Amino acid sequence: MAKNRSQSFDGPSQRQLRVGELIRRTLAEVLARGEIHDPDLNRYSITVGEVRTTPDLRMATAFVIPLGGKGQDDILELLNRNRGELRRLVSKNLTLKFSPELRFRLDDTFDRMDDTRRMFEQDDVRRDLDS
Repeated sequence: MAKNRSQSFDGPSQRQLRVGELIRRTLAEVLARGEIHDPDLNRYSITVGEVRTTPDLRMATAFVIPLGGKGQDDILELLNRNRGELRRLVSKNLTLKFSPELRFRLDDTFDRMDDTRRMFEQDDVRRDLDS
């Protein structure tokens, strides 16, 4: 019996990954060039680490962090306030039937990497790895 793709839990499809990366690059360029008409948002340097899309490509979640990690709550508020303009600018570069709705979340990848490094530096863990 053939497996239905919509019932599979293998992770994102190639199309989701491709569209997510295109949105990520476009968002990063728009934010770096200060194309948004919000001086509060343009004060920040924002890193867009990853964009994940839903299987139907109607929603995209962008994982962002301000340079230096300061002002994280402000960044989310400012990005959500300018969500419509960002969506319009991103949709210019997409050749999709629908422009995805943008959602913003804080990127905690760097925090998790620091926690992992700290864990590997513990004497108990180091002893187990050496043996």
